[in-house]
Amino acid sequence: MSRNLSALSSRKGLQRNLFEQMGLAAIAADGTPAPEDLARLADEFLIGDANTYGSITAYDFMKPENRGKQIYICNGSACLCAGTQEKINEIVKQHFEESAIGHMTCLGRCHESSSFHYQGKNYSGNSIDQLENLLKKEEVVQNGHYGVSAAYPLLTESFNDVKEFKALLYTALQSGPEKLLDEIKISQIRGRGGAGFPMGIKWEGCRNEISNEKFIICNADEGDPGAFSDRYLLEERPLSVLFGMLIAGICTGANWGVLFIRAEYPEAVHTVEETIRQLLANKLIGEDILGSGFTFNFKVIKAQGAYICGEETALINAIEGQRPEVRTRPPFPTQQGLFLKPTVVNNVETLAAAKWIVQHGGSAYARLGTEKSRGTKLVSLDGIFNRPGIVEVEMGTPLEKVIYELGGGFRKPVKALHIGGPLGGIVPVEKISSLTVDFESFAAEGFLLGHASIVCIPSDFPMIKYLEHLFQFAAFESCGKCFPCRLGTKRAHEMLHAAAHDMKTVNRELFMDLLNTLQQGSLCAHGGGIPLPARNALMYFVDELNLHFN
Repeated sequence: MSRNLSALSSRKGLQRNLFEQMGLAAIAADGTPAPEDLARLADEFLIGDANTYGSITAYDFMKPENRGKQIYICNGSACLCAGTQEKINEIVKQHFEESAIGHMTCLGRCHESSSFHYQGKNYSGNSIDQLENLLKKEEVVQNGHYGVSAAYPLLTESFNDVKEFKALLYTALQSGPEKLLDEIKISQIRGRGGAGFPMGIKWEGCRNEISNEKFIICNADEGDPGAFSDRYLLEERPLSVLFGMLIAGICTGANWGVLFIRAEYPEAVHTVEETIRQLLANKLIGEDILGSGFTFNFKVIKAQGAYICGEETALINAIEGQRPEVRTRPPFPTQQGLFLKPTVVNNVETLAAAKWIVQHGGSAYARLGTEKSRGTKLVSLDGIFNRPGIVEVEMGTPLEKVIYELGGGFRKPVKALHIGGPLGGIVPVEKISSLTVDFESFAAEGFLLGHASIVCIPSDFPMIKYLEHLFQFAAFESCGKCFPCRLGTKRAHEMLHAAAHDMKTVNRELFMDLLNTLQQGSLCAHGGGIPLPARNALMYFVDELNLHFN
């Protein structure tokens, strides 16, 4: 973190932030800001040209290589394992030059794959068969629909009525910040973004900081391939997400809520912006909300394609217009976050849960789940399931029930499940019966629940190619701040690529040493977490991988 750059960025404030201005310049210049635009912004924000150029080169949709891209193909893990993207590539190449084809990871269409993005909209399923009609500007079905089921409908229960929102918000404002924060702490809810940090402790830390300005940031940069639960909440339950941010603002004394939403989720951006306009029209946000004296406003910021922005400090750097690199801690964001002000960063699912807690009480929420993992969890099921989509289950639910009862089992033979995103564990199917959906069960068995996204690895998909894909992703998405991650992920990818494509043998001792260096020496969970799935694969798929490791 550069404190000077943070301070300079704060001069313009949130409404005219440098990150958005660079994004607008990229759109105006066919995909990447022109040098004169970068120089103008550097002059306006009193920073160097090297800072603006260095920042835009970190994002898929602003870097110079993005110039002239017209169509984007999903290259996420779920689409890879579904085997749909070769056909997409072949069809797209019939209509576009190679230089006009870009890639996105991922589009949140993991339940049906065949995903691509064209002119600000996502398409999946059989939409690719109508590409010629799409190019002629004829109406084409975007698909993207999926099933939603819930044994315990907390997050999935209907909450789309502004009148109901108003009544619950009035009750919350009457309760006051102390009572609301107590309920959040009593609920014992832990963050659903992967780390599992208690939300009440985070909010209390921000509340205790003395500052004239504080921020609540909704981390909606759901970049884990295979995960689309945040997309579901943003598009289908936006009032729950916004309500949770308002409660966070009341509890901490913050007056601004920032939603940092993936560029890969254009429909989510549109839905949330429309919902905010609806709340503003009903005077449920803004100045003196419902005569309480409390002021709270929202700002939607469209991300520009960087997986590392899922890490809270990299996300804060991004909004300030700096490179999205991880900050060292302390100070923690609750002490010095956005523009060096106290900031709470929670992911979408965590914030959305606050509505039910306010409505029913912290004790009722704490009665659900296990001793250390309270409440419910959304699970994303990819297209290899017979019933793909979103399921909501009580924490502690047997994974076997999720897979075979709620998900309906698999429509083709599967040998492993990659659960929790790229940094999550690779679970062989024979271990399914040993796991329950909670943090402790997964950790005890050497896995990671994380976002609870499930990508099925088919029996006929080579594990060496899956590991190569993972480390290619890790190397591409590394922020580059620390050497272990920047160099280690690249070296691991080179070794695995040579094994997968050139029949070269990986030195097992050297590879394990590399994994140890990544885990122990990386600054954040990106480099520190990627060894987990590799170790799982080497442990449970010995016979298959021994062909490639000596």
